[in-house]
Amino acid sequence: MAERMSARQALASLTGATPQGAPVGFTELPAPKDTSAPDGPLAWRGYDESRARAATRTGEDESVVCGTARVGDTEAVLIAFEFGFLGGSLGERTGDRLEAAYTHARERRLPVVSLIATGGSRMQEGMLALLQLQRVARQSALTRAAGLPQIAVVRDPTAGGGWATLGAGADVILALPGAQIGFAGSRVRPPDADPYVYTAEAQLTAGHIDAVVRQEDLGGAVGRWLAMLTDGATGPGAAPVAAAEPPAGLGHAAPPATGWEAVGLARDPRRPRAEAYLAAYFTGRESINGDRSGGTDPGMLCGFGVHGGRTVAYAAQCGTATLPAGYRTAARLIRLADRLGLPVLTLVDTPGAANDAEAERSGAGGAIADLFAAVATARVPVTSLLIGEGGSGGALALAAPGNTWATPDSYFSVIAPELATAILKRAPEETRATADELKLRPQDLLSLGVIRGIVPPAGK
Repeated sequence: MAERMSARQALASLTGATPQGAPVGFTELPAPKDTSAPDGPLAWRGYDESRARAATRTGEDESVVCGTARVGDTEAVLIAFEFGFLGGSLGERTGDRLEAAYTHARERRLPVVSLIATGGSRMQEGMLALLQLQRVARQSALTRAAGLPQIAVVRDPTAGGGWATLGAGADVILALPGAQIGFAGSRVRPPDADPYVYTAEAQLTAGHIDAVVRQEDLGGAVGRWLAMLTDGATGPGAAPVAAAEPPAGLGHAAPPATGWEAVGLARDPRRPRAEAYLAAYFTGRESINGDRSGGTDPGMLCGFGVHGGRTVAYAAQCGTATLPAGYRTAARLIRLADRLGLPVLTLVDTPGAANDAEAERSGAGGAIADLFAAVATARVPVTSLLIGEGGSGGALALAAPGNTWATPDSYFSVIAPELATAILKRAPEETRATADELKLRPQDLLSLGVIRGIVPPAGK
């Protein structure tokens, strides 16, 4: 890690710096009145002296700096931790300032960006410091319920309650390269703990954060995220959210003549996959990563993009068997979009859910059930496009009831024709006929009322 930035340097990295090095356009929120007793609530000997030394060293009078400023084109409430002030620890006065910042965000309907660097709760205040985690969690939950996005930027180090509330509880979590991140701080971990597990890169691999972003790219990344996540219409009196239009087809133009031909077109390795559709549909994208439970699925792409000048959330299968982590990530994406008032586009393309022993151990059934529930209860419109294989319930979980479309080179089936043939104890050579009987072609799906329509290729 490079030398640690102060709180105000971290703020300037998002907003730009004045010639004096101060954050551009930053208006600090008034600090709540200090009512703390001498040496704190526990009368911890020397505590006031420690705070005074920290104030002299850092120029701050508490471990957080809170205010408002624009990041890119979006005004936000910014919270920056000063690690040089008692290790960025949380005490009662820290809780006062965080509560005031969140309250201001809700009153002004502003997103919240937290620049976190903390060692945890302040020992000199004992359990009263630890209780601030409940206080912060409540403020975060109230802000979430108000439909306001929260973005965390995890700096080095971030541990304890700061990670477990402001960090891991954010909607989007970015981290600086090499940052130490974990609930357990470096001095309280088991002596044989693998140090790599506590790095930003390991947390990304495990699906606990969304991206590792270099310091010089941070302002642009946060600005893009804020612009996307604040594009929705939420709050009392908001206009209904318009559905996303389905993308145009990119592959085969003619509908298949037979069921087996439909299967062949959908399985053709040359067929356009999700990445091609997303690149053609969106002018800019930012992705979320992982299910926040230790899993990722490279075969499920989730995030937010700009189409026609507005933000659309997307969850896209990539033609592989979908892992439980993929279903959980998609459910997380849909619930976030629903809360922020953003329409959702899903691209359906999977031979089915992963069905090996590891998938069962990882809770395949529960993950699929949760995605069904997320789609079914979404208040924003969900639009789905079948772009390849639609393999049974593993594909249906991502499909919008009543608003699913299909490309000519796709199929949707209750089961794969080969498996249906085997279950019915038919000879293998009867698979083609079974495919026809399953009525899985796009035009069959349309006549059955399973899909709303067949989208033509681009330019047709």
